[in-house]
Amino acid sequence: MWFRLRFTAGISMELVETRGEVHHFTFEHSKAYQAIQFQFLDAVETFNPDNIVALLNIHPLHVDSLIQFSDVCKMGEDLQMAAELIERALYCLESCFHPLFNVTQGTGRLDYRRPENRSLFLALFKHLHFVGQRGCPRTALEFCKLLLGLDPENDPLCATLMLDYFALRADQYQYLVRLYQEWEPSRNLSQLPNFAFSTFSYFFFNTDAAGFLCWQLQDSLIMFPGVLTPLLDKCGIQPDAEVSKHHFFGLAAQAQQSPALSQLVSLFVGRHFGLWKEPEVLAWLERNVRVVLQRVDRGDPLVADSEAKRKRRYQGATPRNISRHILLSNIKEANLTLPQDLANAPIFGFDPLPPVDNIVSYTRPPRWESGMGQSPYLWGHMVSAFFRSLLPSFNLPREVVGIAVDDRLVPGNDDGDLQHEDIGGAAGIANDGAPHVVDAGDLRRSVTSLLEAMRDLLNNIHLPSDAPNDGDMDSDDEHED
Repeated sequence: MWFRLRFTAGISMELVETRGEVHHFTFEHSKAYQAIQFQFLDAVETFNPDNIVALLNIHPLHVDSLIQFSDVCKMGEDLQMAAELIERALYCLESCFHPLFNVTQGTGRLDYRRPENRSLFLALFKHLHFVGQRGCPRTALEFCKLLLGLDPENDPLCATLMLDYFALRADQYQYLVRLYQEWEPSRNLSQLPNFAFSTFSYFFFNTDAAGFLCWQLQDSLIMFPGVLTPLLDKCGIQPDAEVSKHHFFGLAAQAQQSPALSQLVSLFVGRHFGLWKEPEVLAWLERNVRVVLQRVDRGDPLVADSEAKRKRRYQGATPRNISRHILLSNIKEANLTLPQDLANAPIFGFDPLPPVDNIVSYTRPPRWESGMGQSPYLWGHMVSAFFRSLLPSFNLPREVVGIAVDDRLVPGNDDGDLQHEDIGGAAGIANDGAPHVVDAGDLRRSVTSLLEAMRDLLNNIHLPSDAPNDGDMDSDDEHED
C-alpha cells in the first residue's frame, strides 16, 4: 500500500546551470540524510540483508536501501517485492524534482559522476527492465529514452545498447530508423552489433525495400561474423556443414574476436535472440548467410575492410559504462565474457562500478573495526562469495576448502572507487600480516542462517501510517478557512 509523502527525506534537487534550453541539475543530501547514508554503507558491507531491512524500518524513504534490498529480493526470486521497492525509490526521488526538471521535454541533465545522482539512473534502469518483463515494451522504451536523456553525451548506463531492443518489441520501427539516421554521423551506431542488425526490421516489413534489406543484413554479417553461430545456438538451430565448417563463420570467427567485441556480441545475442526465432526471419537469415559465403569466397573487398575495422576499433579495455551495463543487465552470455577480476569482485547494486572521476560532495567517516580486529567486510565477503559462486562465470579459488580475503580490496572508499592491489597468493593478508581463511563449514552454516532470515524479513517492511495526526488536521482546517 502506498503512503503519502509529507517530507522529502533529506533529498533535494538543485539547479546547477542552464545552457541554452538545457538545465543541469544535481541531487543534494542534507546532513541528516548523510548520516543515514553512512549507516547504510556500514550495513551493506556486512552483506547481511537483515541490517538493510532494519535501516528501512527506521528510514523507509532511504533510496539506496530500497535499491539494494530490491537486488536481495530479486536474488530470492521475489520479483514482485523487488519491483515494488524500485517503484518506491522512484517515488521518493520524483517527490524531490526541481520545478524546471521536466521528464517529458528531455531538457534536464544529471551528472553521473556525483554519487547523489546515480540513484535515479539505477532506479530507472532496473524499473524499465521490470516493466519490460511484464509485457509492456512501449512503456519500457519510454523509460529507456528518459534514462538516455539524463546524460545523452556520456550514457553512463549504456541505454543505447537496449534502446533498439525495446523499439523492436514495441513495433516502433520508424523511430528506430530515424534514430539511426540522425545519430550515425556523430555516434557511429553501426559499430554496435545491436544497431547493425536491428535496423533491418523496418525494411523487413516493407516489401519495397527488400533489396536494401538483404544488402544491409549481408554487410552486418560481414562486419560481425561472430554473431551468427551463438545466435543460432541460442535459437536452438543447428547450421549445416557448409556454414559451420567455413572459416568465416566457424570457430575461428569466435576466437579472433577481441574481448570488447565479444561482450557486445554476447549482449546482443542474449537480449535479441527471441526476435530471431520466427520461422520467416530464420529462413531469410539463411538465404543471406549463403550469399555472404559466396561473397567471401569471391574475395569481396568489404571482407578485408571489415576485418581491418574490427582490429582497429575494438581493441583495449572495455569502457566502464559497458561493463556497468553488463552487470546490471544480468545476461548470462554477457556475464561470461567479463574479466575474472571483475566477475568475481563484490559489486554493490546501489552503485556498480563507480566512475573513476568520481565527484565527491561529502566524505564518509573512517570505518570502525570489530573487537576481533577485523573489518566487518571480512565476514561479509564470505556471504558475497557464496552468492557470486551461483553465477556461471565464477571461478573457484585455489584453496577450495576456504575463502581468502584480502583487506586491501576495499569497496566504497571515500572516492567511491574500488581499490584493488595485486594479491600474492590464495590467502589474504591482514594488517598484521596474518592470513585470514574462513572455514567452509562456517560458510555453509552462515548462509543457511542468512537465507532463513531473508525469508522472514522480506514481508516485514513497516511503512508509516497514512492516518493524519492532529497537527495535520488543524493545518488542513486552517487552509479551508
